[in-house]
Amino acid sequence: MESGLRDIRELSRSELEAFLVGVGEKKFRAAQVYEWIWKKGACSFDEMSNISKSLRDILSENFRFCNVTCVYTVASVDGTRKFLFETCDGCRFEGVLIPGDGRVTACISTQIGCQMGCAFCATGQLGFKRNLTSGEIFHQVFSLNGLSNEIFGMPLSNIVIMGMGEPLMNYDNTLMAINMVSSEQSMGMSPQRITMSTCGIAPQIRRLADDGVRFNLSISLHSAIDAKRNEIMPINRKYPLSELSGAIKYFHAKTGSRVTYEYLMLGGVNDGFDDARALTEFTKISPCKINIIEYNPHPDDTFRRSGSDAMEKFISHIESCNIVVTVRKSKGSDIAAACGQLANMKK
Repeated sequence: MESGLRDIRELSRSELEAFLVGVGEKKFRAAQVYEWIWKKGACSFDEMSNISKSLRDILSENFRFCNVTCVYTVASVDGTRKFLFETCDGCRFEGVLIPGDGRVTACISTQIGCQMGCAFCATGQLGFKRNLTSGEIFHQVFSLNGLSNEIFGMPLSNIVIMGMGEPLMNYDNTLMAINMVSSEQSMGMSPQRITMSTCGIAPQIRRLADDGVRFNLSISLHSAIDAKRNEIMPINRKYPLSELSGAIKYFHAKTGSRVTYEYLMLGGVNDGFDDARALTEFTKISPCKINIIEYNPHPDDTFRRSGSDAMEKFISHIESCNIVVTVRKSKGSDIAAACGQLANMKK
């Protein structure tokens, strides 16, 4: 049955070569097939026009393409586009295109749902279904690149891995997909234009350092006070701030990269002076940048956006400590495409 066949995007170059030689083909055929899969983004074996029909038949008898298909799209008044993708087994997840200043950024997902349970995040309230495979993550990016060209007339300029799911809980698949996206044999995107966001899986942050990753790392911090972070981000009970701090120091020491901290302003929760002071103390551990994020409400939540006065005082304290800080304006909130809102609202 086709459902039992392996996704051809899961094969390494050497595995593909070994298979083709094993069925009597010349080794160079692997380069042709590989180019169709990763450079041209083929979605079926029939598209491989320079491959013989007999070989295409052999490939289709042994492998399949586990494609993701866009089944719904919606546009924001600010130009942001949200897309609902469906996998071969009927699971659904979301991706977003964010245009601005002559560039287009894709916000991509790595899981269907999320098991982290952050109190302020709509995705976390969905529960967790499964990890996306490396092939599904890649095809999501390739599809969003095509949609960006079609809608905005330009390819993707940046990728943020900040959609549904915690990427470090799907470590191998996510890194395999990033490696293909940044490979010159595929999309050739510079790792410096790719940013991964994590809620703080300390051992996996250390693993990123050991693996010598070249993309940017962003930490969804949202509080630098353990008691508060425990309440809004359950992962902090397993990896408290002291452990997270050690992992970040290790990452910077091994990679030399500057870490970005994402800080969601929750009115009356984490936007006071003590919160600002704790944040600036925590972030002294290495060179960094702080992104202040406006809260985006979603149905059934219990939080509210910080007032302008509280935000101004909070930001003023950060700036007084000579730390780079920016305010990330929400985009796509009217279509539930902003941070923390991705929740498959189109059923």
